[in-house]
Amino acid sequence: MTNERPIMHYGKKDVFVYRTYAKPLIVDAIPESDFTKRENTLLGIDVQVALHGDFLKNYTEGDNSNLIATDSMRNFVEQHAAKLEFSTIDGFLTEVANRFLQKYPQIHKVEMAGQQVNFGEVSITKYGATEGSGIIFRPLKTERARANVTVERSGSGTKIVQFTSGLQDIHMMKITGNSFYGFVQDEYTQLPEKKDRNLFIYVDMDWTYNNPEDGAVIEPEHYVAAEQVRDIAAGVFYDLKNNSIQHLVYHIGLKVLERFPQLKDVSFYTNNRTWKEVAEAEQGNGTVYTEPTLPYGFQAFTVVRDDLKRK
Repeated sequence: MTNERPIMHYGKKDVFVYRTYAKPLIVDAIPESDFTKRENTLLGIDVQVALHGDFLKNYTEGDNSNLIATDSMRNFVEQHAAKLEFSTIDGFLTEVANRFLQKYPQIHKVEMAGQQVNFGEVSITKYGATEGSGIIFRPLKTERARANVTVERSGSGTKIVQFTSGLQDIHMMKITGNSFYGFVQDEYTQLPEKKDRNLFIYVDMDWTYNNPEDGAVIEPEHYVAAEQVRDIAAGVFYDLKNNSIQHLVYHIGLKVLERFPQLKDVSFYTNNRTWKEVAEAEQGNGTVYTEPTLPYGFQAFTVVRDDLKRK
């Protein structure tokens, strides 16, 4: 039995770090994606840090002698974005967590989370020729890579006790090749069965490694790039005549685990935003849709490596 207080930590949220000319990320090619390199000319990260330690006297006696100001935490993260050469948010967060523990003996555990702030390069056209500007970027409000890591003291060093990589806010719409029928029919059922429908989903994905250091190190030799996971998801969505969102995410998870043996599992949180049909087009084969009404359905599921044996 432990006397440790279940909640006693504090930190800083929304530490935005923008690093220019970070180390490029280079990964091996896979059949489902054309992504092999992220230049990282402009790499943005929204960081959250939480420090765990014996801060009881800060609360009971107002004694701040061991208190690290959250403003100092922000400066620590920002300054290490300049001191470290990194190509992934995962490796950056893990190394900064380790350095917090090295710097401050009163801390016994550090939790760090971050999500990528995306920018897209602006192309410039001159005299009919278009090429990337290389120096002008615009914010992108699309899917964002993310990572969560917890590092704690272990003997004379540190160890990773929790680590996930992920991708949030994938928005995918498929206008045909989706069905939803055969579900429970009773006195509460009003939804009609559909042998073919549009399907618009929001997807968050997270994956864990068999060995966390494959993803949580500065030199990502066995790193799984979020861009490749995104492309696998799109490819499965395209190929699969799915019978439900559950059916779809299961097969996406299988393909991701099949492609990357270094991964342990893939978790999904999905949100059903399927459009409401309004009318058939009077000419041609088109259909008119509008936004769905509240509330939205959601699904949560983890595909594990043992699921590959069921194929």
